[in-house]
Amino acid sequence: MFGYTGSGPYCYTSCLGMVFGPEASPPLAIIETLTGSPFGVQLERGTMPWFDPYGWSPEIGVDDALALLGWRCTRSDGGTPEEALARLRAACADGPVVAGPVDMGLLLYRPGTPIRGGGDHYVVVIAVDGDAVLLHDPHGHPYATLPAADFVEAWKAETVTYIDLPYVMRSGFVREREVDAADALRASLPGAVAWLSGRDDLPTAPGSLGGAAAVEALAGLVRQGLDADTRFLLEKFGIRLAARRLGDAAMCLTMVGADEAAAIADEQARLIGSLQHPLVTGDGKAVEAGLLRLAPTYERLREALVAGQR
Repeated sequence: MFGYTGSGPYCYTSCLGMVFGPEASPPLAIIETLTGSPFGVQLERGTMPWFDPYGWSPEIGVDDALALLGWRCTRSDGGTPEEALARLRAACADGPVVAGPVDMGLLLYRPGTPIRGGGDHYVVVIAVDGDAVLLHDPHGHPYATLPAADFVEAWKAETVTYIDLPYVMRSGFVREREVDAADALRASLPGAVAWLSGRDDLPTAPGSLGGAAAVEALAGLVRQGLDADTRFLLEKFGIRLAARRLGDAAMCLTMVGADEAAAIADEQARLIGSLQHPLVTGDGKAVEAGLLRLAPTYERLREALVAGQR
């Protein structure tokens, strides 16, 4: 097992690390693992693959990580664009604000924009100064600025399906208690088991699948020929994020002595990471075969975590 350090799409995780500050923040690998994101896979509406648990969303994951690490904040959303901007301006006067999801394709300082529906994203807003928003974008843009009206348009996040109201933000971060990172990881394991078991208490889109069934169905889509949107998602985002998440989870599980589960998570990371080359080069048979090897590992991971808690 050899851990990864480098860039990657860890937006909400990096945002939390920024607002926690260098003295209080655990490594990003721990924050990401505490969100629960590595412990499952879902095929939304039977067509769109996400390497995170069935029914999970970043909004759930962020709240879970905050609670496990002993932090609280104020989450707010909704209102008119003018009301949302006023709320953001007032909150920034007291400290940094995590804003998101936003539409990444409408953050106009990014090359190649605008592209409505360019992906969900999170940023840390530092200040609203006059008609400009100053922010840290964890995807490589520190101290980016954007006209306030343009930021609000991105912040509306019209194409993001896992929120009910626009203009979501978290502010007023307070550390209520100090929590050792290993203790937080141990406390998160029952939640990891629940995600891997397939939670049915959360809303999901019709036709969605989770776990092995999702991976096997995705292998079938590969066999038939992936559509352009699904291929783009996997090539540019899905594979590299999943491999990193699971590699980080493996390292975290090792920290708390869950060695069997850690070995399975590391195996998953390697299997998923190995899909990148055949996916890009068009070797569908290799991608399908890799997915079929991956499918049973989610149940194996669940069983290992359950056995480790006895």
